[in-house]
Amino acid sequence: MEKVIIIGSGFSSLSAACYLAKAGYEVEIFEKNSTVGGRARQLVKDGFTFDIGPSWYWMPDIFDKFFNDFGKKTSDYYHLDKLNPAYKIFFEDDMVTIGDCMDKICEEFERLESGSGAHLKRFIGQAQENYDIAINKVVLRPGLSPLELVTKETVLRVDQFFKTISQEVRKRFKNPKLISTLEFPVLFLGAKPNNTPSFYSFMNFADFGLGTWHPRGGMYEIIKAMKNLAEELGVKIHVDSPVTKIIVADKEVLGIRSQSKNHLADYVVSGADYHHSETLLDEKDRQYSEEYWEKKTYAPSSLLFYIGFDKKLENIEHHNLFFDTDFEKHAQEIYDEPQWPSKPLFYANFPSVTDASMAPKRQETGFFLVPIAPGLEDTPQLREQYFDVVMDRFEKRTQQLVKESIIFKESFCVNDFVEQYNSYKGNAYGLANTLRQTAFLRPNLKSSKVKNLFFTGQLTVPGPGVPPSLISGKLVSDLITKDSKR
Repeated sequence: MEKVIIIGSGFSSLSAACYLAKAGYEVEIFEKNSTVGGRARQLVKDGFTFDIGPSWYWMPDIFDKFFNDFGKKTSDYYHLDKLNPAYKIFFEDDMVTIGDCMDKICEEFERLESGSGAHLKRFIGQAQENYDIAINKVVLRPGLSPLELVTKETVLRVDQFFKTISQEVRKRFKNPKLISTLEFPVLFLGAKPNNTPSFYSFMNFADFGLGTWHPRGGMYEIIKAMKNLAEELGVKIHVDSPVTKIIVADKEVLGIRSQSKNHLADYVVSGADYHHSETLLDEKDRQYSEEYWEKKTYAPSSLLFYIGFDKKLENIEHHNLFFDTDFEKHAQEIYDEPQWPSKPLFYANFPSVTDASMAPKRQETGFFLVPIAPGLEDTPQLREQYFDVVMDRFEKRTQQLVKESIIFKESFCVNDFVEQYNSYKGNAYGLANTLRQTAFLRPNLKSSKVKNLFFTGQLTVPGPGVPPSLISGKLVSDLITKDSKR
């Protein structure tokens, strides 16, 4: 039986492990931290439960497909609730509430711009077609050749790879609040709307068409489900086991070194940060130079606060976006002139609004996220300064005092992403999905220098986000399976 060692235990690594074990390989995972999950870990403190990383459950069909591939259903492992409303956006002088179906969303659009409901239905109709092509054709290809993007469907939409989301949205809608609402989902792809191909409007269908869901108990329930599935399939998982070297001889991978021991394998897959993974190789075996990584466009990093409140909060939903400052200026301060934002947009997540298990009775679990440029200076003073900014704005927009109700707060920022995940420049979401960083133009799943060495995760194909990470694990397992049949 051929053996595969996988570095890291995030979504893409667990996905690859499950597929490879099912295909008959002996699989072992080595994880540097004390729990599995990579960036999707959990903080449990004083009865409060926080998802440290991803907190949005979009594209439920991708999760369904993953578990179905093993004869399972998501409901075998966790319970899903569809959120209504999906989320709320706070602007300076108004709020936009995104309901759980297109009729409610169209009604809200009409309130702000007459005639926009019909435009929205057409826009989401096209976005749905793009979603079907993207999910069923394009993202299931391993990024080995430019020809993978050429299908009869994409040829008919080739202009959508050269127009941007921003152009497409602004052509149809004039109200700035609606424009921001429609441009927001591509931030999950890690790039500015005016730098993201309009084909990626499929994210708007993921948002409005498929809805926003919550796994009861939090996103970590998915990690627990995948870990259980992996172990059912025979995968061995080692935690507290950082990998210090990928062992290579004569341009072929032999295994890894962890805790001063060598572990041999026929194949190695790294789901750790791609740049970090290559530093585990001798320089001659690396595919990409430091200059290559330096020139890439990264998705943002984040300043995060995890807060336990001793009361139920008012005027909030499960997911809340605070767009009460200049969206474009904040985007410029992330991508064009990297600096700490002058007036940051932020996101606030209160899972205990819909899930009583996430906080003690009559209390609230709060998670606040400020997107920032990767690689910024990160100090306790800066974190505290931005905490005050966020809390002041939050109190003002939701018309309540909350600072006195804080039981505890913990923060997580650039230094933590580097220290805990070996994340290049402390990025939170990997490599941005710009046109020049799409599909075959992303770092390869398969090493071009070392035989039987592979990579998976958000810096490679298909890109950032939880559903793409599940797909990335499948793609790399398919490549290995094909490779070993030769």
